[in-house]
Amino acid sequence: MITSALVATLVASLTLLHLATAAFAARRYLPGRPKQPAHRPFITLLRPVCGLDRFDSETLESSFHLTYPSYEIIFCVAQDADPACAALRGMIARPPGVRARLLIGNDAVTGNPKLNNLVKGWAVAEGSHIAMADANLLLPPDYLDRLLEAWTPDCGLVTSPPAGLRPGNLWGAVECAFLNGFQARWQLAADSAGLGFAQGKTLFVEKAWLDAAGGLAALGRNLAEDVAFTKLVREAGRKVRLTRQVFSQPVGQRRLRAVWDRQLRWSRVRRDGFPLLFLPEILLGALPPALLLAGLAPGAVLLFLALWYGAELALSQLAGWPAGPRDLAAMVLRDLMLPALWLATWARRGFDWRGTAMEVAHDPA
Repeated sequence: MITSALVATLVASLTLLHLATAAFAARRYLPGRPKQPAHRPFITLLRPVCGLDRFDSETLESSFHLTYPSYEIIFCVAQDADPACAALRGMIARPPGVRARLLIGNDAVTGNPKLNNLVKGWAVAEGSHIAMADANLLLPPDYLDRLLEAWTPDCGLVTSPPAGLRPGNLWGAVECAFLNGFQARWQLAADSAGLGFAQGKTLFVEKAWLDAAGGLAALGRNLAEDVAFTKLVREAGRKVRLTRQVFSQPVGQRRLRAVWDRQLRWSRVRRDGFPLLFLPEILLGALPPALLLAGLAPGAVLLFLALWYGAELALSQLAGWPAGPRDLAAMVLRDLMLPALWLATWARRGFDWRGTAMEVAHDPA
């Protein structure tokens, strides 16, 4: 029998967990002196490109403006007819003083199109360390230094979730609310507690170590390379570390269907990769505790919501994430979507990504 005391305990626990994760994430945005990397190896920046979205010229161009003293850039495209090729050739032709090249071709070594696109670049990369950065990630000038800053002797991978910025409409703001106050908050808090998870937007690794572990092909055993990477690193007794702060991804305008499909895809990735961690996700967001509290103390619901979203808005303001009235509405819409996404995740295990059916492969782990 569910008692009032049990309901009150559950509401309090969920609220405290929300506040604690916001506090852990917020600490990383307090002023602090960055560590200077003791060693600056030659690094290969490897960027998979497929098509040319609204912000891609800006985000790809940011590859050339890093302050790191010794790195090369390899852009990987699967097809010569891809519209991104002309833009990339134009960027490379300008004399920025950075070694850069474009490789075209597709090697079907896994069921993951992104990995198949990257294989050719990985094979010729000259860096002792490889930084794989998605095409829609806007790289700050100190991008590579911040990756090295997070590297520790027990590290196998440095990674970072993206922060959604510059939403162009309400559904773009909802996308940012998922990326920032939900996913980035949880991932930064988990890393602060010593439990980092890979995120495919940024993957920074020692080339020789991953080659010995099976190379990029070893990352194709799960629905997404970040899940496989997390498991591979942990199996080796190493740690996944996150950068102190996350990197930006311009979002622009979105449609509801696009937001739903993307979040459902990521939800299925989490279910496939870490099913025991995925199960309690039905309780995340403000809706479950608010409904429980409404049956226990209806007059306290507004105070609860003010506390819940006030903490998220404070984190967003500190981190420089969108935090206006529209973004508050987007946070509420996101939390209304979360239970529906959790339920829809169980309808099937795979998903379609850019015309490729991604199905669950056998995971020896």
